[in-house]
Amino acid sequence: MPREFSRIDRIGDQMQRELAQLIQREVKDPRLGMVTVNAVKVSRDLGYADIYVSLLTTEELTAESPEAKESVSVLNKAAGFLRGQVGRAMKLRVVPQLRFHFDALQGYSRRMDSLIREAVGDKPAVERNDDNQNDPESKA
Repeated sequence: MPREFSRIDRIGDQMQRELAQLIQREVKDPRLGMVTVNAVKVSRDLGYADIYVSLLTTEELTAESPEAKESVSVLNKAAGFLRGQVGRAMKLRVVPQLRFHFDALQGYSRRMDSLIREAVGDKPAVERNDDNQNDPESKA
């Protein structure tokens, strides 16, 4: 019977939950906005953990935008503190080095969604025909 999740995946999931709480409660830097931890990818040897974060703002952000750069910089400077806190919370013998990256996937998906809506319009994907509701053959 194959395992559903490897140990590395479970560590990444737990680390994501812990980091989300720690960033919200413990990091008191005013330059840091509303940060969401989207994903954590841990290397096989537990040497590094790449943490992908996004910011909650009204405008579209890219990795080059100043708010994103500043928030990622603040998080990378707090990585040592966060690493120690994660190690204590998860009781890991080896705690990976934390590397924070801006996740532009949400902005990309919003852009793709708007392009699809522009091309297709607001029509439903499947046309609903009200004549078929009263037809006994369509209920079979």
